[in-house]
Amino acid sequence: MESNTFNDANGSGVSWGAVVAGAFVAASLSLALLALGTGVGLSITSPWANSGESASTIGWTAIIWLCLMQMIASSMGGYLAGRLRTRWVNVHTHEVYFRDTAHGFLVWAVGLVVTAAFLTSAAASMIGGAARTGATVAEVSGSTQSSGGAGQSGYFVNALLRTSAPSSAQDNASVRDEIGPILANGLREGSLPQADKSYLAQMVAAKTGLSEPDAEKRVDDVYAQAQQAADKARKAIAHLMYWTFLALLIGAFCASFAATIGGKQRDRVVVI
Repeated sequence: MESNTFNDANGSGVSWGAVVAGAFVAASLSLALLALGTGVGLSITSPWANSGESASTIGWTAIIWLCLMQMIASSMGGYLAGRLRTRWVNVHTHEVYFRDTAHGFLVWAVGLVVTAAFLTSAAASMIGGAARTGATVAEVSGSTQSSGGAGQSGYFVNALLRTSAPSSAQDNASVRDEIGPILANGLREGSLPQADKSYLAQMVAAKTGLSEPDAEKRVDDVYAQAQQAADKARKAIAHLMYWTFLALLIGAFCASFAATIGGKQRDRVVVI
């Protein structure tokens, strides 16, 4: 009994060397599998209509790959931590099982932090590079960049300014620059204020030749489309977070279970 107390009190219950080694292996495998999945995903997509896989197929494939990625990387990291940890003497089998499980969970946690830190730094680097590239393009292209609109908001602005007889000489850059923030503010507030709606209808009527009632109806229709697009994007992000949470839980379980397997093979213990 005294020997058991001595070993438990003076020996660490965590082999941090094994945990860190397993965590780095898990993080490295996660990044490698993420790169592989990204390459496969880009190879099956296409910018052309009716070409490549559908969006739903790609989405489900990405979810399945995310779960598999967590299973493979976490299991490998947890197993290595179980095999590399020090052997605990005079410790009951149940305690050894608990400690191995804890080692696997620690591998998953540390590996997740390492992966998140790497992805955050990589994203920050890419954003900085994109900002520098954008500044260079802006210097070269001048006002052309602002006149073309950008992304989804640019599409909605163009929808507001469509005419029955388009003119090649018509320049709507300043009008777009004014309409964009109004739409963005309406989406942020959840509704388009009546003053903004009337102002937009007047602008659309002046630029397109529509009557004010028709222009106001176009404003309502385009704003409704913008709201639907924003709500769809919100739901897509929410579903992605749910599946990410599930994949991380799977990774935590696999790492903990694999660590117990590695620990048993490390000790080949007999019940005390």
